[in-house]
Amino acid sequence: MQHHWFRNLSVVAFAALVLVGCSSTGKKEAQTGPLPGNEQPEVTAPAQSDSEISRVDGEGNPINPQTGMPLSRVFYFDYDKAMLQPDSLAILELHAGFLKNNSDRRVVIDGFTDERGTREYNLALGERRAESVATFLVSQGVRRSQIDVVSYGEERPADAGHSEAAWAKNRRAELVYR
Repeated sequence: MQHHWFRNLSVVAFAALVLVGCSSTGKKEAQTGPLPGNEQPEVTAPAQSDSEISRVDGEGNPINPQTGMPLSRVFYFDYDKAMLQPDSLAILELHAGFLKNNSDRRVVIDGFTDERGTREYNLALGERRAESVATFLVSQGVRRSQIDVVSYGEERPADAGHSEAAWAKNRRAELVYR
């Protein structure tokens, strides 16, 4: 149990180091390409103030004030890993700001894996992935009581294929607002 706590703490510490190490020089960088399964790439910009994230789309998902598009709610992971990708952190900060400003809103974080591995292993890995997103949100000031975590393991694949490209789309965590 302490091992999982230490791993989660390590994820948060790594995220903090990445954010500190990437201090702004006044230049904005666009993401070089879309993440697997995303139709439109997000532009990662410095985190906005909490008060700017208040609009939602027709389904209740937060709108990125810079792009006017719904925030990406899908975050991808490397094979057999539960560590957040550095390019996910800016978008997750925006989600955290939204949740802090809308304390009546809740989010369910669904964790998924690809088809490789046993059912039990994949359920545990999916939970670790969802928990890493939850831990990051909490580290940004979101109340834990606003967050629920569910693991589907290899169930509900985003891509039913049996290739590395398909598996990459299935190694994910998704935010579902309630």
